Amino acid sequence: MEIFSEYIKKDHPLSQVDARVKLGVSLFILIMVLNYKGIAFPLLILCLSLILCVRIKVPLRVFLLRFSEPLFIAAVVILLKLLFSGQETMFSIKLWGVTITGHTDGLMNGLQIGSRIMGAVSVLALLGFSTPFTEIMAALSWLRMPKSFIEILMFAYRYIFMLLEDAMIIYNAQKNRLGYSNIRLGLSSFGTLAGSLTLKAFEHSQSATVAMVQRGYDGNMPMLKHKAFRFSEVAASVLLIITLGFVWKM
Repeated sequence: MEIFSEYIKKDHPLSQVDARVKLGVSLFILIMVLNYKGIAFPLLILCLSLILCVRIKVPLRVFLLRFSEPLFIAAVVILLKLLFSGQETMFSIKLWGVTITGHTDGLMNGLQIGSRIMGAVSVLALLGFSTPFTEIMAALSWLRMPKSFIEILMFAYRYIFMLLEDAMIIYNAQKNRLGYSNIRLGLSSFGTLAGSLTLKAFEHSQSATVAMVQRGYDGNMPMLKHKAFRFSEVAASVLLIITLGFVWKM
């Protein structure tokens, strides 16, 4: 059970680093990205993350899919800031009787927010591409995250793919019976699909609860046990944070 498991390059040095070290470095970088007053540092982090994703050999289709949504959100933010925020006029055009005005300071503010979005998302994407899901959960456990929260994440990750498979089976069956041939039938079929998935989710939860109780589950997960830190990884991560900190201060 690994997040993006089919895209993790096992023999890459970054994939072999302790997940706690990677998670700690990622948190520090996120803090710096979100508190930087400008666009240079977030764009630097974005470029470094993209280069590492390429080195890990993430498939292009998956790469584009992961970054398409945050890129769209960043573009919308920049457009809204350009047109509806700021005082310095950049351009003004009249279209169909409506005056559209762009603002220079609004554009810069939008670029700042957009760069933060892309920089933060690139860090999280790199962490996900290079780290198995169970190791991320173990790292969160080491950070003293509530056990109930980690348990919910583990079960959600386990069963979301089962529900996705069930949804595809139901959808294909409905499509083969022309359930989406028009809008009325499509809405009806979608409602049936949603109701069926809700019932299946309850069924899976009850089955999992009974199975775990019968096996003596007490809330402790052996997969969340931790190994000792390696000095080289800790030293390299501290050096990286200090270096990025100097760049952040510039």
